[in-house]
Amino acid sequence: MHVALLQTAVCADETTNMRTAASCIRWAAQQGADIAVLPEMFCCPYDPSIFAQYAQPQGGKRWQQLSALARAHNLYLVAGSVPECEGEHLYNTSFVFAPDGAQIARHRKAHLFDVAFEGKPAFRESDSFCPGHGITTFDTPFCRCGLMICYDIRFPEYALETAEAGADVIFVPACFNQRTGPAHWELLFRARAADNQIFMAGVSSALDWQATYHSYAHSIAVSPWGDVLAQLGTRPENHIVSFDLSRLAAVRRQMPLASHRKSYQNHT
Repeated sequence: MHVALLQTAVCADETTNMRTAASCIRWAAQQGADIAVLPEMFCCPYDPSIFAQYAQPQGGKRWQQLSALARAHNLYLVAGSVPECEGEHLYNTSFVFAPDGAQIARHRKAHLFDVAFEGKPAFRESDSFCPGHGITTFDTPFCRCGLMICYDIRFPEYALETAEAGADVIFVPACFNQRTGPAHWELLFRARAADNQIFMAGVSSALDWQATYHSYAHSIAVSPWGDVLAQLGTRPENHIVSFDLSRLAAVRRQMPLASHRKSYQNHT
């Protein structure tokens, strides 16, 4: 399975961002990608104070453009994430489209990034977004895939439930920052891959020091053994990584974690 990691530049103009995404998706198709993956909030700056300005409903203009791109280039499209509105509610949402343009999955970010680092203003996604619920999987001719968004990866039980639902690959549109990224980005992707014996792919926007939010970038792909198969830098960049799905059975046969896993009781 050939996966395109599309680490795009993001600006305040959505039209420009959509053109950038379209150009990257076209490149992915030309390179033979089966699945193209965009970053979290690829259509607008990562700034909770302005998400509502960019929000559109499922089926809206942006959704139609993404569907058309998947269909035009005959590939699966994990369309990063976008601000999605439904009535008065706003969600951080990832849509997945099949090569015929049909929507086959919608994941609303379940764990919202509400943090307060010492000496820094608090960052609260919940001031803008409502949380999603449940896990998300979708089927392709290659394997069943799972979907999470950014902060979702910090919860090992969430990845475990997704893997137990049959996902052999989990895609994670994300946008770690310059504090959390150096400390935990590679660590978390390698841990979730090794814990669950699955492939992991995280796609971030490129770093822009002029923006209000400084993305760590470093889009990444990891094998079920925890090997880093690819990791990008900080600039806008596209990369094709190949997932050899036969490795799944080999890793699981040699170290059968699923059959060794137990439930535990507190004996204190």
